Amino acid sequence: MSDSGSTAPAVRTVGILIFDEVEVLDFCGPFEVFSIARLAGGQAEEQPLFRVLTIAEVARPVHCVGGLLVMPHHTLTGHPRLDIVVVPGGRGTRRERANDAVLDWIAAQTGTAEVMTSVCTGAFLLAARGLLDGREATTHWASIDWLRENHPAVTVRDDRRVIDEGKMITSAGVSAGIDVALHLVGRLHGAETAAWTARRMEYDWRPGGIGAVLV
Repeated sequence: MSDSGSTAPAVRTVGILIFDEVEVLDFCGPFEVFSIARLAGGQAEEQPLFRVLTIAEVARPVHCVGGLLVMPHHTLTGHPRLDIVVVPGGRGTRRERANDAVLDWIAAQTGTAEVMTSVCTGAFLLAARGLLDGREATTHWASIDWLRENHPAVTVRDDRRVIDEGKMITSAGVSAGIDVALHLVGRLHGAETAAWTARRMEYDWRPGGIGAVLV
């Protein structure tokens, strides 16, 4: 439901999970979208709609794909309540899908967050705890077959960039993280706000590739 008609919408807290060998754009794309999103028009453009935090298992620099080092804002056990959770992908998901600390944290957030989202192979981490069972989902094109073979209870789509099933939203790879974040901005605050955010980023957003919208 959009609250775009409110003059002072509540600021939602977004927690973005990061881990070693996380794909940079998977998490930086959504970070950019949520951090600059504002209601379009007048003084509303000065009022943030989201507070965005990075969260890692431990308090040390995270070694991202390509060598970028990122110091997380919080750890898994020391962050505020999250309204939206973003689970990115990257080579590191091959390790993290066997990391009980991370998987248990994701499962716990599902019980308290308003929306859980994944980008790219971040869907593997949602699927590892059965969170996508009985739902439609997507992932990076090169990992579609793996997700189908290893999680047969998930209806894996390869024809949509973003799959919105209400509580759970998954997206395709890398740059699709921008699309899923813009989609969620639009879902929560209206299409005009999402379009304004995309324009501010100079991003050629084409919102047509959305499937299974159940809100």
